[in-house]
Amino acid sequence: MTETWTDWPAPSLDDFATLARRAFDDLPDLFRQAAGEVVIRIDDFADDQTLDDLGIEDPFGLTGLYSGVDIGRRDAMGPAAEPSRVFLYRRPILDEWCERGDVGLYELIAHVLIHEIGHHLGLSDDDIDAIEDAAGD
Repeated sequence: MTETWTDWPAPSLDDFATLARRAFDDLPDLFRQAAGEVVIRIDDFADDQTLDDLGIEDPFGLTGLYSGVDIGRRDAMGPAAEPSRVFLYRRPILDEWCERGDVGLYELIAHVLIHEIGHHLGLSDDDIDAIEDAAGD
């Protein structure tokens, strides 16, 4: 009997965490150092409050999120900032991966992770898109 993809379970939260850790470890040293203390968390979906706050009705519409004060807006003399966190949402990432079919799961997780770390560094979506476009040239 030939084994097919349907014989394999969907990657778990732990599998995603392993891929996200590998993607983080594969970042260039300067980028990884700049990311510093950011915590990476894997959940199946964003919680309802987060979706409501962002005005997103479909939970599959959010693959990742940065939560915290970006490093450019921190006040060294002020109160300690909440921990910086990057959330990766397993089910929406899996959904996009299946729909696209043109990118590996590791690459998609790495893309979302890098995008959210970009927000941690104070970059806007436009800044991140411009950097990605320049890197693709």
